[in-house]
Amino acid sequence: MGRPVLVIVDVQDRLFDAMDAERRDDVVRNIKILAKAARRLGVPVLLTEQYPKGLGHTLPELRGLLDDVAPLEKTAFSCCAADGFDERLARTGADHVVLTGLETHVCVLLTALALVARGLRVSIVADAVCARTGANHEIGLAQARQAGAVVTATETVVFQLLGRADTDAFREISKLLR
Repeated sequence: MGRPVLVIVDVQDRLFDAMDAERRDDVVRNIKILAKAARRLGVPVLLTEQYPKGLGHTLPELRGLLDDVAPLEKTAFSCCAADGFDERLARTGADHVVLTGLETHVCVLLTALALVARGLRVSIVADAVCARTGANHEIGLAQARQAGAVVTATETVVFQLLGRADTDAFREISKLLR
């Protein structure tokens, strides 16, 4: 997987409440799995919040897992257009960005398009992103795929990060997937 970074985009309380109700619980569960796996395996994590004054802050259950990661506040839809994002991304040394969060067809998509245009490898975790409607979710994934991003699943990313089954990390992290 190269040198990955996990980017969790705008999973904020007021914004999250507007998402597709049938997908919300699974999306948060999958983002938590990815965050825990990243932590265990030493994968850097970046966290953004879109206009937190109006949309609230990152969901408490995610903040608890990422208490040492300072959220990057933004008003730009693409994370790449947010002040400080490029510097934080560069400090990770990553060449592969794994995107999760909200909304599939807006901030996640626009970030993916900007990163692909810069020549970075981008994976969007389809079961760890969400939109207000299923149609917008599908459109966002399709456009990202057309632009060159890989659309993948939480379990696939976790197993790619692990690489093998004969490790303590595998034994710990595989329990999250049951």
